[in-house]
Amino acid sequence: MRIAIAHIGQETGSFTPTRTTLDTFRQFGLYEGAEILDKMRGVGPIGGFLAAADEEGLNLTPLPIIQAWGGANGPLTPETLAFFTEKVVVGLQQVLPVDGFFFSLHGAAAAENEPDVEGHLLAAARRVLGPDVPIISPLDHHGNVTGWMMANLNGLVAHRTQPHLPFETGKLAAHLLFATVRGDVRPVMAWRKIPIITHQEQFLTSHGPMKRWFDHARALEQRPGVLSVSPFPMQPWLDVPEGGWTVVVVTDKDPALATALADELAQMAWDLRNEFMVFESIPPAEAVRQAVAAQRGLVILSDTGDSVFGGAPGDSTQILRELIRQQVGQPALVPLVDSEAVAVALRAGVGATVTLSLGGKLATAFHQPVEVTATVAATGGGRIHAEVVGMESFDMGRAALLEAGAVRIVVSEREGVGGNHPSVYRHFGIEPAQAKMIVLKTASNFQYYTDMTAAIIRVDTPGPTMSHLEEFEWRHLPRPIWPLESI
Repeated sequence: MRIAIAHIGQETGSFTPTRTTLDTFRQFGLYEGAEILDKMRGVGPIGGFLAAADEEGLNLTPLPIIQAWGGANGPLTPETLAFFTEKVVVGLQQVLPVDGFFFSLHGAAAAENEPDVEGHLLAAARRVLGPDVPIISPLDHHGNVTGWMMANLNGLVAHRTQPHLPFETGKLAAHLLFATVRGDVRPVMAWRKIPIITHQEQFLTSHGPMKRWFDHARALEQRPGVLSVSPFPMQPWLDVPEGGWTVVVVTDKDPALATALADELAQMAWDLRNEFMVFESIPPAEAVRQAVAAQRGLVILSDTGDSVFGGAPGDSTQILRELIRQQVGQPALVPLVDSEAVAVALRAGVGATVTLSLGGKLATAFHQPVEVTATVAATGGGRIHAEVVGMESFDMGRAALLEAGAVRIVVSEREGVGGNHPSVYRHFGIEPAQAKMIVLKTASNFQYYTDMTAAIIRVDTPGPTMSHLEEFEWRHLPRPIWPLESI
């Protein structure tokens, strides 16, 4: 069985001022050819694909083309999209003939010149492969499914959980692809677009309305003939013409069943729409007071408006400013992206006292710098090897550890993963579990701190990923859409 393999993933934040280039992808590893099999075995969707092949004992010839993950950031530049289009087209042409194509994508990527990156890449692949070679994709369930994507796919599987499990999703998609190639199943799909876009505060699948919706999808998958049921609560900062939530159902040769189940699951989302909009975050001043008053640590302060896993650049000073204003005397950890401040700290050297204008230099429409006098406690950064969101490493650029009283600030040239993984602090010799509070640049990816977390406080902060969707200037989103309009 000859299977072509590729992974091109990026999550676009339309309100993020920075742009995604090949250098953005290189932060997390941009690999081609045989190197992919070495780097990704056991990690991410491609790792899941390889594990599924081992489980089935296949006589498999994997044909790896490209592995690229750009994290979450602003739109791709036209040059970046052209690069990946050429890699897909030429890569497939060079490995023909193939029995199938495992094409892992995010689902919410947009470029400056193309709002539907996934549809564009799938169409390019289809032109090379022709109509008869199956293309199956594992996708992020925060993706935006489009007509162009559906026209060029034979099947898909989205993440089952938030936080995501890319390895497991890759396995499920691979098993579906293998069964399709063997002729054991003949996938047909039905999909429904739902005129909903909601904030991020009810996105966890462990409780609340999202759990009920996703649990029902799993129950529907138990019905005979159902191959995959995928809800897509699209990430809420993507301003594109086909934006909105989606449901996709894949069945074995039964379009009527796929249609009926897609209707059922879409209606369930609509019926739950008010519960998806329950607001939990609180102002920064109150959030810091609650963290200080907590009986035991570690307390996570979730910086909802500056989620680097949602596309924000990681330079918000909202919570840092409040920690300084309240003169917090308990250990607090804060990540911040500021290449200028890193350069100043490195020139000053370890042990020096510096006064810096920190942060607020990227997403300037939302954030302002804050003046901080601190000691340069250490320098570090670079590529850190830790499995985060399906990747085996990330590059945060040069970094410095600043100490301003009890507040410790890791300032880096690039966002990497923000401070959303303990390795960001541990490589400086800091154990996060010993802190009282920590600012995470995410609204839902707290999984790397689970074993040390006593409480999570969502902080209502402005920024490119803020929960107040009505405050963004929407230009392309289809209207009317709930809750921006009453439908």
